[in-house]
Amino acid sequence: MTANERERTQLFIGGSWRASSSSEMTSVISPSTEQIFGVAPSGGTADVDAAVDAAREALRNSAWARMDGAQRAQWMRRLADELEAIGDRTAALVSGSNGMPISVAKVAEGKGPATTLRYYADLAEVTATEERRASANGKRTTVVRREPIGVVAAVVPWNFPQSLTMFKVAPALAAGCTVVVKPAPETALDAFALADAADACGFPPGVLNVITGGRDVGAYLVAHPGVDKVAFTGSTAAGRAIGEVCGRLLRPVTLELGGKSAAIVLDDADLVQVARGLSWASLLNNGQTCYLSTRILAPRRRYDEVVDAVAELASSMRLGDPLDPATQMGPVVSRSQRERVEGLIEAGRREGARVVAGGGRPERLPVGWYVEPTVLADLKPQATPVREEIFGPVLVVLPYDGLDEAVRLANDSEYGLGGTIWTRDVEQGLELARRVETGSVGINFFDLDIGAPFGGVKSSGIGRELGPEGLSSYTSLKSIYLPT
Repeated sequence: MTANERERTQLFIGGSWRASSSSEMTSVISPSTEQIFGVAPSGGTADVDAAVDAAREALRNSAWARMDGAQRAQWMRRLADELEAIGDRTAALVSGSNGMPISVAKVAEGKGPATTLRYYADLAEVTATEERRASANGKRTTVVRREPIGVVAAVVPWNFPQSLTMFKVAPALAAGCTVVVKPAPETALDAFALADAADACGFPPGVLNVITGGRDVGAYLVAHPGVDKVAFTGSTAAGRAIGEVCGRLLRPVTLELGGKSAAIVLDDADLVQVARGLSWASLLNNGQTCYLSTRILAPRRRYDEVVDAVAELASSMRLGDPLDPATQMGPVVSRSQRERVEGLIEAGRREGARVVAGGGRPERLPVGWYVEPTVLADLKPQATPVREEIFGPVLVVLPYDGLDEAVRLANDSEYGLGGTIWTRDVEQGLELARRVETGSVGINFFDLDIGAPFGGVKSSGIGRELGPEGLSSYTSLKSIYLPT
């Protein structure tokens, strides 16, 4: 990383770098050192106006507006090549800003965005803009057109900032939309790496814009009259507020929100495989991943075995500097986030939890917002840590009697985003997965497939990202009825 990558002073609007309308700067604080890692412009509402205006101009009057899918795909692949070339530096910016282990960041944040762009570039080439259909009575023909939905506001969180940005940007570009990206203040620096890549490949001006700012800027962008669609990933509380605004404006919105997913361990499960798999499915990115299986449901006769296996997993995780390749778990993103996690652990203690692993701060890491990987046992299904999304390295283990109760407990949540089932019998796992009220389930592992839709039900969101379904959400359908 260079000093210039960590000290940003301008926004990327209309294909060029511009000074922010605000003279204020935002400090990005390293969660491992508690010191300033970098600085970024704070941004203001005038910058939102400028970025939306640039995006609308590109949508209506630029060469981008006249390109077909194959031409857009060429530009997307150029952008992917530039992102790939700077992938390691981008990963380091993410790790330094949010505490993600660098081994995870190099894959998810360094390589992942380019992979997503290329997937949607391929779709852009093969997805027809128009199709002709015979009418229901067979006497006429209708032309059905897929048109870009318009200017997209992409509001992105701090936990997987580049991956989640591209979940929105790539299908939007494939559909022919233009985009205004607003990252979280905690991870503003890597957003400018995306802008660097767009600048380096000469991406058509105004098609991709990057602005910064806090909640006020995000709220102004979401409600801006020049925005045609909002794509948001973040907390359920923020998603509800955004959904209310978009509902009032009759504005399309995709909301990928919180989760409290269940891992159902079946009676025949191999606990060595379970523990190995849960290190990714339940503790990925320091527990700061929306779909994690943080409620472990164990058959009562094997409850103690499962508790011991999960506790051993948590105790074995190597905590440390997120930029150290040997680190398996870094700090949580901020002091306030650590206080929230610790508060929910304490709530569990008050409600009768047996703390079988972790439960505090690692003594050998007195600096940084570290929390020990924590496992809570013996809680009731209505206990606070069982119900609330913690967004930190905290797991709860609950017993169940029979598969019907396992399904009932899994579904007894306001959320429905992810989940896992652990069994030697994959067909039995598949049958059980069909009964779980959630947007995605993994059998003996969990990993997103960019070719398949991802999203939640209940309080976990509205709409789907990824796959062809993710592309469809950025198109508007028009029917043209032809005379006989």
